[in-house]
Amino acid sequence: MRRIVIVGGGYAGFYTAWKLEKQLSPHEAELVIIDPRPYMTYQPFLPEVSAGSIEARHAAVSLRKHLQRTKVIAGTVTSIEHATKTVMVRPTDAPDYPLPYDVVVVTAGAVTRKLPVPGADDVAIGMKHVEEAVAIRDRLLTAFDRAAALPDGPERRRLLTVVFVGGGFSGVEGFSELLSLATDLLKQYPELSFSDLSFHLVEAHTRILPEVTDKPGAWVVRHLEQRGGHIHLGARAVSLEDGHVVLSNGEEFDANLIVWTAGNGAHPVIAKHTDLPTDDRGRIVVRPDLRVGTDALPVEDAWAAGDNAAVPDLAIPGTTTVPNAQHAVRQGKRLAANIVAVLHGRRTRPYRHASLGAVATLGLGRGIFQYKRFVVTGFLAWVMHRGYHVLAIPTWERKFRVLLVWLSALVAGRDIVSLLSVQNPREAFVAAGVPRVAPVARAARPQHDELARAA
Repeated sequence: MRRIVIVGGGYAGFYTAWKLEKQLSPHEAELVIIDPRPYMTYQPFLPEVSAGSIEARHAAVSLRKHLQRTKVIAGTVTSIEHATKTVMVRPTDAPDYPLPYDVVVVTAGAVTRKLPVPGADDVAIGMKHVEEAVAIRDRLLTAFDRAAALPDGPERRRLLTVVFVGGGFSGVEGFSELLSLATDLLKQYPELSFSDLSFHLVEAHTRILPEVTDKPGAWVVRHLEQRGGHIHLGARAVSLEDGHVVLSNGEEFDANLIVWTAGNGAHPVIAKHTDLPTDDRGRIVVRPDLRVGTDALPVEDAWAAGDNAAVPDLAIPGTTTVPNAQHAVRQGKRLAANIVAVLHGRRTRPYRHASLGAVATLGLGRGIFQYKRFVVTGFLAWVMHRGYHVLAIPTWERKFRVLLVWLSALVAGRDIVSLLSVQNPREAFVAAGVPRVAPVARAARPQHDELARAA
């Protein structure tokens, strides 16, 4: 019996395993999926998770629950040696070990692209995983509580300053949703005003949202600016040390929350630790049918899809498909069908999928959709965004849970409770009720002293 090893449990990996289970009988193949996380993250929902519009667990699809016949290994693949048909697995709590395979499917995805900006590793947080989106939300909510207890001054402004570095879909959606949440929170904090908020979106290019054309992209900039956002186009983050943001255009300010969404980078294992062919960007070279290699030099028993693969875009000859969920999901389905075709002695079919358009949320009740020259903005686009993604997220169980949260939010509003303390669960036990003394910012201390004297 053949062993099919799937490296990575993201969109493409999950859908490949899911469809293989449906199309292959148990005696035809042993299915194995390897990922350090026990779930697939539905990344288009992360901006809404950060804004509290979706429960965090509902943006994650359990691998073990929904892959009934696939062995799930919680670990990381550190190398792929196709010459010997072996992957090296690094479990969380055990030594590395080799795992042989008959067929390998590489769907490890991409990683957040990091640039050599001083301080970024110390203060910035990404938005590629559920735990990051949760942390972003909790940090903003906690900042509101802390700022409300302070007088007007530099420390209050710092606490309520948020910076997103990167103006792609992830950055714009995250920025918009968090700005929407912050604006709504002001109703619960009479001590604070709209002028206390300072939201900055930094993009190195002269436009945002490269997936849409220039005119809709410019409309999004104007829309966000009208809502109080500061959009820095053609500017780069030069330094983020200690939360002090320095931009290439000379602007400087202090920020409490810095979110790094500056695009995707090649997965280091795929780019450096495999003998499979890769391109100059560290992506695996694949044919249109998702088999690794080229038409002239195909690599038998090796397949790849998703963000870590350079998949030819047959809808736009001479290009590769853009790294998004729309392509990864459909590539996973096509990849599974082609593996089954090979095992059953049939011909494979190329992956061909014209874009369904680009849709983005811009905060509660606001959005933008573009299909070719057709553009929709505002509430209708927001409804289209939610409708598309609730249909796209796998399993009826997850669709049902997401819809329930949305319906309950219509009646009761968003939950504004911060659970930042879960990141230090033993703190209350260790402190045993003794208040923790926090250092007061130097700029704010005289104001605190003045308040104390007045009291």
